[in-house]
Amino acid sequence: MTIWTCATCAIEHPDTSEPPPLCEICSDERQYVPSSGQRWTTREELAAAGFRIEVAEVGHGLHSVEATPSLGIGQRGLLLQTEHGNLLWEPPGFIDDAGLAAVRALGGVVVVTASHPHLTGSSIQWSHAFDRAPVYVAAADKQWICRPDPVIQLWQDVQELLPGLTMHQFGGHFAGSSMVHWPAGAQGRGALLAGDTVGVGRDRKSVNAMRSYVNNIPLPARAIQRILDTCAPLAFDRIYGAFATIDTGAKEITERSLRRYIDWVTGSIVDE
Repeated sequence: MTIWTCATCAIEHPDTSEPPPLCEICSDERQYVPSSGQRWTTREELAAAGFRIEVAEVGHGLHSVEATPSLGIGQRGLLLQTEHGNLLWEPPGFIDDAGLAAVRALGGVVVVTASHPHLTGSSIQWSHAFDRAPVYVAAADKQWICRPDPVIQLWQDVQELLPGLTMHQFGGHFAGSSMVHWPAGAQGRGALLAGDTVGVGRDRKSVNAMRSYVNNIPLPARAIQRILDTCAPLAFDRIYGAFATIDTGAKEITERSLRRYIDWVTGSIVDE
């Protein structure tokens, strides 16, 4: 039996003798199947090709956990350390002994989750490596679970992951798209682990939110307003996105960027 990994999105699928006919994640309009067709890989094949896990400090109490070279969508996983145990956020679609050892040296993992189905990677493999830590999946995204397992726990609206660490359902990109609020982050100013529920702009001075980033499908104004409304009561000055960070002023940037988005999609701005 083999745990199959989609070569395009790097999301694990059930351990079966033959790979699935297609990856439902990549077949959805928010993602894509390459013109060359569906392709599958395995942990063993990736290791033989030179892939490895690298763990690096991002800031106090936070480390990146990434596959090198870049794999699938290429998100950076994050290990958030707390006195009650560690959260593994959006793990890569690969796992190896050196990476496991590095994470164990930082206190291991007691809970695993992700912002949305695209960035779940090898969540189940990582969970099993750490005493079958619970993997939280938004109930609204249940249909997108690619590798069912008893460790999966469904949640909705707001979920306490660890004391002082809560996950909030924002919707938008997926119905269950979420962010983690870390009040102690950014030296007590508060931080969000965002994945790409909101995406950090390349200028690091803006964010965006889309139904599909790769296929340029926008969201309606009501979905953007829900994100704004869910952000409103949360105190945060920093956003750790799937690929980049806004170090300061993140709440103001989020409000300004998403209100600008609403103005454009509703036609309130006239481009002269």
